[in-house]
Amino acid sequence: MLKPIKASAIANANIALVKYWGKRDKKLILPNNSSISVTLKDLYAHTTVDFSKNYDKDIFILNGKKFKVGTEEYDKYTGLFLNLVRKMARINLKAKVSSNNNFPTAAGLASSAAGFAALATATNEALGLGLNKRNLSMLARRGSGSATRSIYGGFVKWRKGKKENGTDSYAKQIASAEYWPDFRIIVCITTKEEKKIKSRAGMAQTVATCPVYKGWLKAAKEDLKNTERAIAEKDFTLLGKTAERNCLKMHAIMMTTTPPIFYFNKTTIDVMQSVLEWRKEGIECYFSIDASPQVKIICLEKNVKKIKEKCKRFKEVKKIIVTKPGEGVRIVKKHLF
Repeated sequence: MLKPIKASAIANANIALVKYWGKRDKKLILPNNSSISVTLKDLYAHTTVDFSKNYDKDIFILNGKKFKVGTEEYDKYTGLFLNLVRKMARINLKAKVSSNNNFPTAAGLASSAAGFAALATATNEALGLGLNKRNLSMLARRGSGSATRSIYGGFVKWRKGKKENGTDSYAKQIASAEYWPDFRIIVCITTKEEKKIKSRAGMAQTVATCPVYKGWLKAAKEDLKNTERAIAEKDFTLLGKTAERNCLKMHAIMMTTTPPIFYFNKTTIDVMQSVLEWRKEGIECYFSIDASPQVKIICLEKNVKKIKEKCKRFKEVKKIIVTKPGEGVRIVKKHLF
């Protein structure tokens, strides 16, 4: 048996241009629709994992906070994911996991996507699993659906797949981080608080009760086609319009869920309405919002300065991050412990 080692990885967060909302298999985390995202350059998770006989139980630390057995965070990372990789590696060793995000956690900025992509990559290295990018994508998916996309940089598509075992549900890169040099994303953080309704619970609620959910799935297919074409042709207008409408359709099915799910806050709506006004003024930009109150404004580099100055006028916006397509997951030598 290969002697287990300590390993660390960094993975970037991503935002979905075409969202996924709802699972056909909750255990394997298989989505009801495919999705397309862009990996962000400056938002990332740094994760270290160490399998050793020195641990009598799994240890999980997130942003310096140690979580106890039985908490949602502990069970999600250790009880489920680590047991899965232990089974793959045929070992019984416990592990210590430490992960730091350089952006707000559980606030709708894909912290779990970055975290599990990094954890999957670090465990693959530490245990010598020998997984290629496709299989690494499927492993990351078992922790968080969106993590399957953070394995890759640039523009990424997550195939929903059809097989019951999930072996055809994985991500693939559509275009590299360098492909569209002037593509930009301005992230407006409207709150640093954790969201009250986690995505997993929200999805299950929507699938079970939303009367127009089937319409969402049908519309998502067309949005995927248009977004792939927009990326291939670097058609910014088509991409922006499609992403914005897709976002609105996703939040529409949330709002028509029983009971309704609202992720927006007042500032979210103010920024959204302003984006519509800025377009009328000749500044081409579009908004996209995941299951959170944070607003991501999609634009080209030439308009960044103007938009950023306008965003600064919102007193309630806690932080503004200007970013662009970033790289995929990578092994790093720097360990967190």
